[in-house]
Amino acid sequence: MRQRQLEAFRALMLCQTVTRAAEMLCISQPAVTRLLSDLEDSVGFQLFERVRGRLHPTAEAQLLYEEVNRSLVGIERIARTAHAIRTQQRGALNVAAPPSIALSLMPRAIANFLKESSEIKVTLGVYDSRTIVDMVIGQRCDVGIVNLSISNTGTHGDSLLSIAHVCAVPVGHRLSDREVVVPADIDGEVFLAHPGHLGTRLLIDAMFAAHGVTYKPAQVETQTAAAICSLVASGQGVALVDAITAMEYKGGDLSFIPFEPSIPLEFSVLRPLRTLPSKLVDHFISHVRDFAVAELDPRLVMK
Repeated sequence: MRQRQLEAFRALMLCQTVTRAAEMLCISQPAVTRLLSDLEDSVGFQLFERVRGRLHPTAEAQLLYEEVNRSLVGIERIARTAHAIRTQQRGALNVAAPPSIALSLMPRAIANFLKESSEIKVTLGVYDSRTIVDMVIGQRCDVGIVNLSISNTGTHGDSLLSIAHVCAVPVGHRLSDREVVVPADIDGEVFLAHPGHLGTRLLIDAMFAAHGVTYKPAQVETQTAAAICSLVASGQGVALVDAITAMEYKGGDLSFIPFEPSIPLEFSVLRPLRTLPSKLVDHFISHVRDFAVAELDPRLVMK
């Protein structure tokens, strides 16, 4: 008993004539007749009776049809699922990302990605980069996005995006009308920064030291750039924040000015080494990268 025989049987049950069944299956009428004859030989009983030139299903055929239809519908469902997986229209993704991108750009990038299919489920978790590396190594997520270029045994990493920092100052601040802010402009200012153990803070401090600039440390430090923006808006100092956070900030009480020399915030994407490459993961990463580049000011996307 072959699947093609069952398809011919169902087609004839649905279409009621050999001619229409052949058209439905895109084969010749003799081919349909031969498939039905072979099926009758396989099952051991008559499926159709010819009455006045027309084929009528027997009672046994009616009973068989119910099971055949269920089986073929299941096969068709499997074929549709396989096609959806092959074309990245179905699947599940567990994504881990740091606050700098997970609380701003990622939700919109994911929403845009899901427009292509309603059968993909994405879970977005927010963690620090060290935790994300551990999650990728432990295969507790499909893709991890981390700050800075991190190479670690047990992961495979690629560059996702490198963006510049801008200077955040309150509206009306002496620097708010500048076209570009340089390190010397920060000399003597109260400066809001990330905690000292973060890589971004180390880059910024090294840049100021290289230019001989001394800033006044603010009384508060915070891990997220979004919180830094709120502190700047409340008059606690000035800051350097990444272009993604600046783009997402909704208040009208801050000015964001390009800063030179450029200080990169690098995002890398990590995948477990011990798992086979996923077309869905590759498609998702490519989409996030393209979405970010399209959304951001080209001047602030670093090559």
